[in-house]
Amino acid sequence: VRVIDNMVPHPHLPAPTPSDTPLLTPTPSTTPPVPKSPYINDSLVSRFLLAGVSSMTGSTATNPIDVIKTRLQLQGERGDVDARYRGFIRGGICIVQEEGIGGLYKGLTPSLLREATYSTLRMGGYDIIKAMMGAADPGSASLATKIIAGATSGALGAAIANPTDLVKVRMQAQGIPGKVDFNYPSMWAAFRSIYQTGGIKGLYLGTVLTTQRAAILTATQLASYDHIKHTIIGTGLMGGESVLVHFLASMSAGFLVSVTTTPVDVVKTRIMNQPIAPDGTPTLYKGSMDCIAQTLRNEGVRGLYKGFIPFWMRIGPHTVVTFLVFEQLRRMAGIKPV
Repeated sequence: VRVIDNMVPHPHLPAPTPSDTPLLTPTPSTTPPVPKSPYINDSLVSRFLLAGVSSMTGSTATNPIDVIKTRLQLQGERGDVDARYRGFIRGGICIVQEEGIGGLYKGLTPSLLREATYSTLRMGGYDIIKAMMGAADPGSASLATKIIAGATSGALGAAIANPTDLVKVRMQAQGIPGKVDFNYPSMWAAFRSIYQTGGIKGLYLGTVLTTQRAAILTATQLASYDHIKHTIIGTGLMGGESVLVHFLASMSAGFLVSVTTTPVDVVKTRIMNQPIAPDGTPTLYKGSMDCIAQTLRNEGVRGLYKGFIPFWMRIGPHTVVTFLVFEQLRRMAGIKPV
């Protein structure tokens, strides 16, 4: 019988020792494994898309409040004594009685188009600008960085999307007795009419004021939401990211926005809704400062805060819905929270 050497040890050779046999198992590493982050999506397209979708959801839910707010802000303009909209509740009832339920949804189409442009840019660009300023970790950015990032993204978005805001305001104001009624049958008819009357310049009526308003609003809204949320999380009392934390932070941000933005919003609404001469020249106000002066002279300081309650009732729920949807969509898409 032939014996194969590599199967049977040679009788005159010593048996192999353990040190002669190769080690088949790797040496265990002393470095602990790095946990895999659940946030795997860093796509800019996703960030902007989700910002637009969440803002459009919030705008749809709060459009009736926005219509009432606009009507209240125009009431009493230039000494007008007509006060048919006596408060938020009565104002809503009056609109429904005179114009039906559809009156509360006037301007919804341009409002959605506005959110798809303005809010997509401001909310989608906030993180990017914040990162450009050195805030790679959302929770580590200073309040000043958040304010500057919010103001910058809001101003850029508003400057580009001003025509949609102009059309929204005018269509929401249609139907007020004694006020100029542009009588636009549709959003596209409004764009066409404004362009035929005033050209590109007409579409950007009130851009400076709209940009200033957006800078103030976004700096307040996004910065306060961001800061309040991470402050709550930092206390450890409510754990980490949660729907309740998002709700508390967004409701607080909505109130702060109302305080800082209502006067600018009143002036913006009045300038955009004033009658336009055949040559495209505004007929009531020479500019934002003239509008402020006339409002203070005729209505006092309270005139600049007309519509504060409906503004808060609109921006509060709008902020809550927008951020709740935005945070959940980001989580589902694998994007870091705000």
